[in-house]
Amino acid sequence: MSEQRYSKDHEWVRVDGDIATIGISDYAQKQLGDVVYVELPAKGKQVERGAEACTVESVKAASEVYSPVAGEVVEVNAALNDDPAIVNTDPVGKGWFIKVRMKDKNEFTALMDEGAYAKYVAGLE
Repeated sequence: MSEQRYSKDHEWVRVDGDIATIGISDYAQKQLGDVVYVELPAKGKQVERGAEACTVESVKAASEVYSPVAGEVVEVNAALNDDPAIVNTDPVGKGWFIKVRMKDKNEFTALMDEGAYAKYVAGLE
């Protein structure tokens, strides 16, 4: 199983080679409430670290999902178009948003590991 890292904006990243799979954390989906729509980028789009990559709409609000790493979108989770609630039921599994071919793997290692993220979230509550 690959290591998972987190951003301060509550995105998670798992890396396989130079491909980063990106989604939102369980904490983030709980804050959003029931997700009703996800706007995904087109394949081939270049995303920058810290810049908006996707938009999520819930019954509470619309929120941006920021890319924790820079690179090219190589795959999007089309299942979210038909069933955006997957983000709520399996946020760190089947509820992923995009896969990005990373420009710089050091961006991944600079993110928080699970322990650091758990402490970060605990400080927010």
